[in-house]
Amino acid sequence: MSLKEYVDKYEHLEAGEHLENELVSIAGRVSRIASSSSKLRFLDIKSEGTKLQVFANFANHDPSTGDFNDTYNNIKRGDIIGLTGFPGKSKRGELSVFPKSVKILSPCLHMLPDKFGLKDNDVRFRQRYLDLMMNDDSLKVMKLRSRIIDYLRKFLTSRGFFEVETPMLKTTSTGASAKPFITHHNELDLDLFMRIAPELPLKLIIIGGFEKVFEIGKCFRNEGIDPTHNPEFTSCEFYWAYADYHDLMKLTEELLSSLVFELFGKYEITYHPDGPEAEGVVIDFTPPFQRVSMVEELENKMKMKLSPPYDSQENVEKYLTAIKEAGLDMPKPPVPAKLIDQLVGHYIEDQIVKPTFIVDFPQCTSPLSKWHRSKENVCERFELFICGKELINSYTELNDPITQRECFKQQQKAKDLGDDEAQPPDEAFCTALEYGLPPTAGWGIGIDRLAMFLSDKNNIKVIIGVIIIV
Repeated sequence: MSLKEYVDKYEHLEAGEHLENELVSIAGRVSRIASSSSKLRFLDIKSEGTKLQVFANFANHDPSTGDFNDTYNNIKRGDIIGLTGFPGKSKRGELSVFPKSVKILSPCLHMLPDKFGLKDNDVRFRQRYLDLMMNDDSLKVMKLRSRIIDYLRKFLTSRGFFEVETPMLKTTSTGASAKPFITHHNELDLDLFMRIAPELPLKLIIIGGFEKVFEIGKCFRNEGIDPTHNPEFTSCEFYWAYADYHDLMKLTEELLSSLVFELFGKYEITYHPDGPEAEGVVIDFTPPFQRVSMVEELENKMKMKLSPPYDSQENVEKYLTAIKEAGLDMPKPPVPAKLIDQLVGHYIEDQIVKPTFIVDFPQCTSPLSKWHRSKENVCERFELFICGKELINSYTELNDPITQRECFKQQQKAKDLGDDEAQPPDEAFCTALEYGLPPTAGWGIGIDRLAMFLSDKNNIKVIIGVIIIV
């Protein structure tokens, strides 16, 4: 019986009530040791965040299992013990177990941190097991993360999506604009790339005949590390045939609002973007979410007119001037997509607090997105931002192989100029498009970042189970 099951089953007992004829066997890690006399010992044991008092009385001890004092004198904080005894409550009303026998199942050979928890972040992340052992809040965050993933999976499968798996190792580094990790296959003498996104393989499955697929899994990006970015992260991506980005905005609103309500019983949460000691902001997930046109909002904020195409030399000069006037770092290389991204981050993204869709991206920033059906030189793409951070990226998928090849060529030009995040051409994917990708919309969310918002944490390391790179 787990400690949680024990508490759920016997919490109803009255103060001083004992069920001496009902024996149970439980186990846990010792977190506190105290004694009232040589014949009365108190322990607290914990497991998965549940704590239970062990009320050890010499009168209840089975002498055939060993001497009472020898047994309890050998137990230390951190030891994992198993015991058999009867349930009851102390006279003060604390639920306890009254052991007849106890055994050390696994000794702890190190001195545990003090009872107030583990505070040193370097130790917390390098020795994550200690953090989970000592900090109940860390356990709660991990459980919340698990509930989020479970909800995402059930939400999608209940709407007809099939969960699939695609390769972690790829021969090309396509699927997103990011720098990949590279490894080498000895037998084939071939460089391979850790996937930066599962996008293209998932679209191949749509081409093969599925209409709704999703994948929850790891992605890898060989880029900077900061409180919201980790080289290894978990994403959920799905692809939906015969849908477009308008459908996915509605689905996003439904998903996030229902998830928040499921977890908290309301649509509002309080988030502290600058840490728990700083001022918090209330984030309201009640749909509909605000929508902001990227180009129009950028024009308003920069107070200048941009004419398509948005990667023209005339516009590039405007971007360069605006970046200098705003005192921003100049992207390297200063290709149009990076210049636009820098300006959008400063003028639009950083100003967002409540859930907001930034929609209709310039074509040069979105090589896998379908061109807008009515607006010139923009794509049917949106990103959802909350408190200045991107949470979701989605678009109507480009399904024209000729246009896709041309977009890949433009990406290659950017790569030749030094943009190591530009996507190289993927001819195998273009060939697959020639067989016909139905009108499709794709969607991706960073689960780690979602868990950060919903657990009110501002460091991505806190919500990852085990950290390899600190």
